[in-house]
Amino acid sequence: MLIREVSDPRLQQIFITDVKVDKELAYADIYISAVEGSERSREILAGLKSASSYLRRTLSQRVELRTFPRLRFHWDPTPENADHIERLLSELKDKEKQGKEPKKE
Repeated sequence: MLIREVSDPRLQQIFITDVKVDKELAYADIYISAVEGSERSREILAGLKSASSYLRRTLSQRVELRTFPRLRFHWDPTPENADHIERLLSELKDKEKQGKEPKKE
């Protein structure tokens, strides 16, 4: 739906990382990330806030619920943090390899 039906250019190359709906179906907390990382987070969240009425209305027509929750969007730093940790681990592994290699004379 975000790819084909929402034409806001601010919402390109984003993905949903998690959705949590409360028990009363009052709110759906939707966690978002982007390919570029957090540098566009404000722009993306503003675009989602702008499109939230349309998204909620469209989803309520497709998903049968007694009441449809209000959508709240949050930035999810998890993918960026995971990438950062992977880079750090890779650097440590490279340093460890360099320390184990025999010295060339």
